Amino acid sequence: MRYLPLTAVERQDMLAKIGAASMDDLFLGIPADKRLPGLMELPAGRGEWDVERLLNGLSAQNKAAGDVPFFVGAGAYRHHIPASVDHLIQRSEFLTSYTPYQPEIAQGTLHYLFEFQTQVALLTGMEVANASMYDGSTATGEAVLMAHRLTRRARAVLSGTLHPHYRTVVETLSRMAGDDVEAMVPAIAGSSEDILAAIDADTSCVVVQSPSFYGEIIDLRPIAAKAHSVGALLIAVVSEAVSFGLVESPGALGADIVVAEGQSIGNSLNFGGPYVGLFATRQKFVRQMPGRLCGETVDADGRRSFVLTLSTREQHIRRDKATSNICTNSGLCCLAFTIHMALLGETGLKRLAHLNHAHAVRLADMLRDVKGVEVLNHSFFNEFTLRVPGDAATLVEALAQAGVLAGVPVSRLEPERPHLKDLLLVASSEMNSDDDRHRLVAAMKKVLA
Repeated sequence: MRYLPLTAVERQDMLAKIGAASMDDLFLGIPADKRLPGLMELPAGRGEWDVERLLNGLSAQNKAAGDVPFFVGAGAYRHHIPASVDHLIQRSEFLTSYTPYQPEIAQGTLHYLFEFQTQVALLTGMEVANASMYDGSTATGEAVLMAHRLTRRARAVLSGTLHPHYRTVVETLSRMAGDDVEAMVPAIAGSSEDILAAIDADTSCVVVQSPSFYGEIIDLRPIAAKAHSVGALLIAVVSEAVSFGLVESPGALGADIVVAEGQSIGNSLNFGGPYVGLFATRQKFVRQMPGRLCGETVDADGRRSFVLTLSTREQHIRRDKATSNICTNSGLCCLAFTIHMALLGETGLKRLAHLNHAHAVRLADMLRDVKGVEVLNHSFFNEFTLRVPGDAATLVEALAQAGVLAGVPVSRLEPERPHLKDLLLVASSEMNSDDDRHRLVAAMKKVLA
C-alpha cells in the first residue's frame, strides 16, 4: 500500500462522486484499440549495477549522430555547438533559476531574455519577439490562434509543404477550437502549389514554410500580397534557424508573424527535445502575442533594468483574457541560443550559413551522378529532396547497415501518402566532411547497383 494508499472502499467512493461505475469508465475516451488489454509484463527488480549494465547495453545498440556520416534533418539538425555554451548554461544561477516568476529579483534572467528577443527580432526581420515558446510546431499552432483573434476569422490555409508535425499540431488545436483548416496537398520540391487560389475573404491566415519541408526556398512576397489584399495574415515558418544567415528574412518579404525552431543554434539534437520555439510579429499585433515579453527600463536610481512587460498566459491573468495557456518559456534552451548567437555574431552566422549551403550544393552535385537518383529542388539551403529507385525507407535501412545515416524517408512523416515513398530528405551541415559525402555516395551506389 506504500504507492497505492487508497483502499478499495475509498476508490469506490471517489468513483461514485464523479459518476463513474468503475475504473474502466475513466478510460472510455481512449479508443479500445489504443488501450493495453492488461498489465505490462515487466521484469523483476534488479540491483543498481545490474540496471546500469542493462541500460548501457541497450544504449550501445544505438548509432549516435556523431558515430557515422550523418545526413538526417527534417526539422532537427546537427550543428557544432561551442563547448562554452554548455559550460555557461550549467552555471547554477542559470541551470536552476531560469523562469522569472518573481521578475523584480530576476534581473539576470530578464536581461538574457531581453537579449534573446532582440536577436530573434533581428533574425526574423520583425519588430517584436517574445521570450520563446516550446518548439517550432507549438509556436506555429499559437500563431494560427493569434491570427484568428486578430482577424476575427477562423479559417487557416496551410501550405502542403509545411512540416507534417507542424501541420498536425495546427489541426489538433483547430479541431479543439472548432476552427477550419485547409491543408493543401504537398507540392513536391521543384514543383509549385496554387496556394493563392485558396486564399479568400474568409481566410484568417496563410501558413507557409521556407525553406519548406522538402528544402525548397519559397518566395513569400506574392503570398503576402494576396493575403493582405483580403485582410488575412501571412505566418512564415522556419525549421532551420541557421538559414536566417543567408535567406532573406520573412519580415522583409511581408510576413506578419514569424515562427521558427531554434534548435540549430546552441541546442543539440537531444533525441527530439527539449527545443526552443521562436515567435516574432509586428509591433501593432503585440497585445495578441502569446507568451512572455521582457522590456527594458530604468530603476529608481536611473540604472538600466529589465521588467516583465507582458505576460498573457492564463496563470497570470483572467483566463478569458489570456492569449495562450503556455506554461513557461524554454528558458535554458533560449539561453543556449542566446549565448551561441552572441559567440557567432552577425558575421559568424553568415559564414556558418554559407558553409552549410556550400556543403549541401556539393553533396547534391555528387548525388546527381548516382544512377537512378534525382535531385528535385530548384533552390535549397542545406537540405534537399531526392527521388530514389524503389522505397526510400528500405534504402535508408540498407545504408544504415552500411554505416551511413542517409536522411529521412518522407514516408516516415507522411505515411498516408504512399506516392511519396520514393522521396528522401537529405541534410548537410558544417559537420559533414568530404569523407562523409564520399562515403554516402559510395554506399548509395553500391546498394542501388
